[in-house]
Amino acid sequence: MEKIAITGMGIVSPSGIDKRKFWSNVSHGRCAIEKITRFDASKYTSQVAGHVHELEAYSNVSSRLLKKIDVFSHMALVGTELALQDAQMNLEHEDLNRAGIFMGNAIGGWLFAETELRDLYIEGREGVSPFAASAWFPAAPQGQISIKYQMKGYSKTVVADRASSLMAIGYGAKTLVHNKANFIVAGGMEAPVTPYALLCCQTSGMLTQHNATPQEAYKPFDQDGDGYAIAEGAGIMIMEPEARAKKRGVKIYGNVIGYASTTDGVNRIDSAEDGVELARAIRLALEDAKLNPDQIDYVCLDGAGQKKADLSETRAIKAVFGANAKNIPMSAPKSVFGNMLGASGAVDVLTTLLAMEYKTVPPTINLKNPLAGCDLNYCANGSVSKEINNAMVISRGRGGINAVMVISK
Repeated sequence: MEKIAITGMGIVSPSGIDKRKFWSNVSHGRCAIEKITRFDASKYTSQVAGHVHELEAYSNVSSRLLKKIDVFSHMALVGTELALQDAQMNLEHEDLNRAGIFMGNAIGGWLFAETELRDLYIEGREGVSPFAASAWFPAAPQGQISIKYQMKGYSKTVVADRASSLMAIGYGAKTLVHNKANFIVAGGMEAPVTPYALLCCQTSGMLTQHNATPQEAYKPFDQDGDGYAIAEGAGIMIMEPEARAKKRGVKIYGNVIGYASTTDGVNRIDSAEDGVELARAIRLALEDAKLNPDQIDYVCLDGAGQKKADLSETRAIKAVFGANAKNIPMSAPKSVFGNMLGASGAVDVLTTLLAMEYKTVPPTINLKNPLAGCDLNYCANGSVSKEINNAMVISRGRGGINAVMVISK
């Protein structure tokens, strides 16, 4: 793939919204997962999550608009503004007919939807906001970004469970390679810490039930791991061809140089335990990037914290990297702030770019008793100094969705 530069980043997360604060917390393994207190979660099997606490302090959204949108769109707008500012993008000088928006999320905006459905049954149709239909659906953030910034180019919203935003970034990169846009706003957003959204996530059987100790609940690749803790947030980036970024004279965090996806679902939730199709996605992404396996310096893992998923991910990595697999530092930094579902891949990409910048691999926290068969270098409980020139990001979704991206410094 032709090099596609990432020139701006906007992070909205439980570990912070300012990218420096985010990186400080993640690289030091300061867990942001806590007990859910927004509503009574006592009857749920999973009662912990990563919450965004500072959104209002960074908000660029009017109070009038806030009444019309769900919080997942709010987070997307905040992240987009941060990314545009970071990329020094002056939209007055851009052809907005060639500005694309590629976003991903898994479940849409349920806080708004839940409230309006309750009002429907209590008050009848007169009690329902006229904005209900446009506030909850997964493409709403894409639409709100388009309206605010008047971007009118080729755009998409991807719904592919936890792989949504990594797939959106991959499609965005390919769109730029084919010269269908001058630049693209790409990423993902999720707001699952609501009563109905949590219930939907709970039915997957992949959420942790370690409720007594929230900060130790999410344990990727650990024998005691029983699933992930959900989190809300957004990861937004500005993407443009490398030559264009150099001409603008802006900082390039890194380049997307390879992407691939495969599927291997065995039922509506699980991926195949052998990891064969994930391994094929890894090989295809490396082929797209024109790299050999021994040229990868870091792998940002999906790290679902669920035994079958963690084992199959480890098997896939061993199948591709062979004897060298144990020498490559890899980690699941989302163990610090929680799994943002459809936004997780985008935040993983931004975390990996910061790891490149600071020459540090962030840790996988809560890994004290490795799961049998999970014997790779997961950077357990502490960051590792490392020069990262090429990195890989893995993102997986329910039903066997595998997405893999390769990034270069």
